[in-house]
Amino acid sequence: MSSTSRQHDIVIRGGTVYDGTGAAPFAADIAIDNGVITAVGKVSGSGAEEIDAKGQIVTPGFIDVHTHYDGQVTWDPYLQPSTFHGVTTAVMGNCGVGFAPCKPEQREWLLGLMEGVEDIPGTALAEGIKWNWESFAEYMDAVAASPLAVDVGLQIPHAAVRAYVMGERAPALEPATEAETEEMARLVVEALEAGALGFSTSRTVKHKDVKGGSTPTLKAEAQELHGIARAMGKSGKGVLQLIADFKDTDAEFAMLRGMVELSGRPMSITIEQDDRWPDVWARVLDNIAAANADGLPIKGQVPPRATGLLLGLTASLNPFVMHQTFRHIWGAPLETQLKALRDPEFRAKLLAEEPEYPAGEIIEMICVGYHKMFALGERPDYEPAPEQSAKAVAERTGKNPREVVLDWMLERDGKALLYFPLMNYHCGSLADVEKMLTHPNTAFGLSDGGAHCGIICDVSFPTTLLTHWGRDRTRGAKLPLEWLVHGLTGRNADLVGLHDRGILAPGMKADVNVIDFDRLTLYSPHIVNDLPAGGKRLIQKTDGYTASIVSGAVAFRNGEPTGALGGRLIRGAQTRPAGARIAAD
Repeated sequence: MSSTSRQHDIVIRGGTVYDGTGAAPFAADIAIDNGVITAVGKVSGSGAEEIDAKGQIVTPGFIDVHTHYDGQVTWDPYLQPSTFHGVTTAVMGNCGVGFAPCKPEQREWLLGLMEGVEDIPGTALAEGIKWNWESFAEYMDAVAASPLAVDVGLQIPHAAVRAYVMGERAPALEPATEAETEEMARLVVEALEAGALGFSTSRTVKHKDVKGGSTPTLKAEAQELHGIARAMGKSGKGVLQLIADFKDTDAEFAMLRGMVELSGRPMSITIEQDDRWPDVWARVLDNIAAANADGLPIKGQVPPRATGLLLGLTASLNPFVMHQTFRHIWGAPLETQLKALRDPEFRAKLLAEEPEYPAGEIIEMICVGYHKMFALGERPDYEPAPEQSAKAVAERTGKNPREVVLDWMLERDGKALLYFPLMNYHCGSLADVEKMLTHPNTAFGLSDGGAHCGIICDVSFPTTLLTHWGRDRTRGAKLPLEWLVHGLTGRNADLVGLHDRGILAPGMKADVNVIDFDRLTLYSPHIVNDLPAGGKRLIQKTDGYTASIVSGAVAFRNGEPTGALGGRLIRGAQTRPAGARIAAD
């Protein structure tokens, strides 16, 4: 389709278009006017701004359905580091945690819950959040009034709702009464009516507050979850999102399946492979497949690589944190730690010492899991071979593996990071992840943008999908680039009900990425101290995102903000624009 010879706001010239439907790529220009795509094809008219996309790919803006920017969104319009990676829409409020509704006397506790569950510095949250809300609708208004460079969608979190209704009985894990369930359901529906995209909850023992208490939703019973779901069904609004351990896999899934049966609302469930229960994820996917065969809209939310811990002297954790000798310097300035670790006497004592850790906890793996510890380097390898591990290097060199990892940590003046693929790497490759990604009932998610600030940096998932799976993988099959783009755009848009975006076609919202795919490069994460109150976080940058357009204006060039603030709060599901012309429809 060609445009007339008028002037457009933006014309993207000569790119290879991956339109977000999964269709084969094609050469085309794209015209944008008033925040909307007006032509895809040969555009004869000029653009007030012209972007030369020859030799590059053009995609819809990426939709990240699993972030935790619930606090950061109120002070950071750019939602970095997600926007270094082509994200133009971010959905937050996942895993049952967030900041509304919240009574004034519950603020400190709710900050502690987010700090514990998502490893976001409590001091940064306390400094950055202004608390100009109590209800979820008021929180939405506060976000809507904040400057935004990208679009954001909010989900109402179960933990906040439960505490708001049940007070101290919620973190005590007491069951909800029928009246309390009715009140929670009312608050959820009220939030959906105000524009929340959905409702989220958590049922995993991994989620604990800063004092070690379980997330208050851990043991929520069927009557509570089903009561909320039934009310959502009556409202006809919202998606369901959750994480669970699935130790009693079939029984747990049956209860969650009941939420979808009662509500008719779509659900997505975190899928990860845990070394302690390495086959549970496959059983959950089997149950999801059976549910879909029965017409129930349930998806597994899966990551494109291992959930990887980053360990080091500048990170929140490292393999020596459970050594009593290291604890004398833990938290000291980096220079102080380096001086001690380079001292022969201190070093010898540390390396000879056995760590003291609680057996069966994740910290045990971080202390002694040398078969899964790798040097990260300047260009991260997210599918490292077993022979690259600290265990293998130690066996080849005759060293203690502790000495190997300590030497790695001391590189780059103590700023080097180790890569520990905690989840999804039981078999020493991404073979299980490939099965997750290509399963017919999964969607791409779990970047956790804004969370795990000092130990995980998975916001680069979109770039990993393009580079590793679409171009560079050597330890297994690559995946079609058009299919990967579809998963990041059109498919994720459908997952959360945003049908106005995710596809490059006339009439659709003009969120667009122009990417120099051949030179798209992912650099290693590093620590910065730019959160409020000097809080630290990991960021990860790239080269190759030539331009990211949000609502018809270039918001980022090579991942860096231009100053354009055309983002907005999304209120509720979005319908396909009238007159949108999409061949796949």
